[in-house]
Amino acid sequence: MSASIPKTMKAVVIEDDKAVVKEGVPIPELEDGFVLIKTIAVAGNPTDCGHIDYKIGPQGSILGCDAAGYIVKLGPGVDSKRFTIGDYISGFIHGSSVRFPSNGAFAEYSAVSAETAYRLPNNIGLCGKDNLIEGPVRSLEGAVTFPVSLTTAGMILTYNLGLDMEWKPSVPQRGHPVLIWGGATAVGQLLIQLTKKLNAFTKIIVVASQKHEKQLKEYGADELFDYHDADVVEQIKRKYNNIPYLVDCVANLNTLEQVYRSAADELDATIIELTNLNVENVKEEYRRQNVTISKTSLYAIGGHEVPFGKFTFPADLECKKAAIRLVNFLNPKIKEGKSIISQSRSIRRGCMTSRSCLVTSGTTKTLVKSWSRY
Repeated sequence: MSASIPKTMKAVVIEDDKAVVKEGVPIPELEDGFVLIKTIAVAGNPTDCGHIDYKIGPQGSILGCDAAGYIVKLGPGVDSKRFTIGDYISGFIHGSSVRFPSNGAFAEYSAVSAETAYRLPNNIGLCGKDNLIEGPVRSLEGAVTFPVSLTTAGMILTYNLGLDMEWKPSVPQRGHPVLIWGGATAVGQLLIQLTKKLNAFTKIIVVASQKHEKQLKEYGADELFDYHDADVVEQIKRKYNNIPYLVDCVANLNTLEQVYRSAADELDATIIELTNLNVENVKEEYRRQNVTISKTSLYAIGGHEVPFGKFTFPADLECKKAAIRLVNFLNPKIKEGKSIISQSRSIRRGCMTSRSCLVTSGTTKTLVKSWSRY
């Protein structure tokens, strides 16, 4: 290890049923294809809390899935022509995993897979504000929200639904609309934008609070239904009874059932679910032969078996290959600083992945304080 890299660091680890700041935590070792970054910004996700609440993460494991910073060391198998010391990247990490508990985003140093990392402009820096500024992502605080949310959105479209990676095609790729339930969630916002860029469907229908309508339509949504309305499913079905593609970005028992009921009456319909919920979680009276629930999991992009609570995700090499292709497709646009993804201060303030915090020496406590608010 380079002399400029310490042997230990501060990190946020699981201790009993809490997230605790610890000193003297060993720097993570680098697996094949990984780089070590000095973590500058991180973002929180619901899964971070879930690893504690549902006792998924081992005791002492490091929390956090979204990290951004600069490379301080190349691991074995990393192409030195593509990555060099000092490059800024933003990457996904399975924090508090059973397989690699010594690595997580909420630490002063993190190990990131170079194959699925987002390359950032070399002149990128911190915006230094409490809330993200509306508009194109141009800061580390904004870019750190890419790994989980943008990659999940991209995998839904290209891996789960099989859409082509074609930027702004003149004709919609599918001749039917899509329904995105939870358009103002972190994944939902990026899914709307990426769906629009890929011209994936004839119409983008979203379910969210009415107060977000203007912003989400600027992102690409064509029509919004307010989830606060008790008859929101009936409203959707009266106008659209032919929706074959649906994504549940909220992913709880209530929303799964609502999304299921919104699916096409006669066409074969696919619902993309972000958790382990399945048809057994839908009331029997609503179940139909033409509706299929498919899952997407970012944890599968490592290509190895993933123990996860009571479940074990099998190794999926095709998922890993698809994630690498996706990131390679998006990376040039991000690194060139093109305005392909926008962020909204008013919407993102309440989303887990939108809250970025500094993790430099002396500010790790700020991370825990902010993270615990959501």
